[in-house]
Amino acid sequence: MDRRQALYQTSLLLGGTIIGAEAILSGCSPNQSSAKSTLFQAGDEALLDDIADTILPDTTDSPGAKQAGAGAFMMLMVQDCYEEREQKIVVEGLKKIQTESQSKFKNTFTALNAVQRYELLSADDKTAAEYEGSKAADTPPHYFTLIKQLATFAYFSSEIGMTKALRYNPIPGRFDGCVEYAVGEKAWA
Repeated sequence: MDRRQALYQTSLLLGGTIIGAEAILSGCSPNQSSAKSTLFQAGDEALLDDIADTILPDTTDSPGAKQAGAGAFMMLMVQDCYEEREQKIVVEGLKKIQTESQSKFKNTFTALNAVQRYELLSADDKTAAEYEGSKAADTPPHYFTLIKQLATFAYFSSEIGMTKALRYNPIPGRFDGCVEYAVGEKAWA
């Protein structure tokens, strides 16, 4: 084989590898057409923010869930990580909360004051606890149980939740499983 033929075959081999890699890697890019989800309505992020902020409000030591952006995180988790059955439960639960708010207070949940929001969600929490205590193993969870879990997870995995509500150590030392804990002290992140 002469030098010209060897260079030609090498360039074909390397070129085929690069073109083949492009075809394989194109499957790793997200599908742009399905990026916009129709699962949630326009005001649902604000509604989720207010629900999460009612569950985890501002304190003297830390900002609440609304400042942590819990609503957007909750929507993302439901869209990307929940099964279709749980997605429907959460979306229908938001509608139920709005319906309860309208029937009890003649206003949307986001327009209620903090006391009214707490009263409404406390009743839902009590109902959810009773439901969860008596349901069968294969029965889906109560909508408020899912929303409350989402709000808690969103808040405590946010920067605000980890650094302000919990004791945060960015460079942890050794693991010590027997650390003294006094009542009222912040837990570790």
